[in-house]
Amino acid sequence: MKILLVDDEIELVSAIAERLSIRNIDADWAVNAQEALKLAETKTYDLAVLDIKMPKIGGLKLKKLLHDKYPGMKFIFFTGHGSEEEFKVCSHEDDVVDCLTKPFNIEVLIEKIQSSATQAQSEKKEREQ
Repeated sequence: MKILLVDDEIELVSAIAERLSIRNIDADWAVNAQEALKLAETKTYDLAVLDIKMPKIGGLKLKKLLHDKYPGMKFIFFTGHGSEEEFKVCSHEDDVVDCLTKPFNIEVLIEKIQSSATQAQSEKKEREQ
């Protein structure tokens, strides 16, 4: 499974990518939506982990842009602002795996990623039958 991490906090997003790499989870990262879109033009990602609140283009808008180009992609959101309204907006769609509040436990993120991978494999098998 190939993952795209996007957060405007460079220390956080690079640390998450490093922690995932230690667990043999392949993740690229970007610090804004423009960088993320450039990466998505050159590589195929199965899952994007997006910060909801970012300058210029936030995670919800980025999700729409990525989903329009890559309809099979799944999404996990996180936010440091924990607004219930944001969770309601992002959690009702089929391609959204979950919404996490910062600071979150990296083990929880890894569980969500693994769950998404398992679900994707099941969906692929169903399409092949």
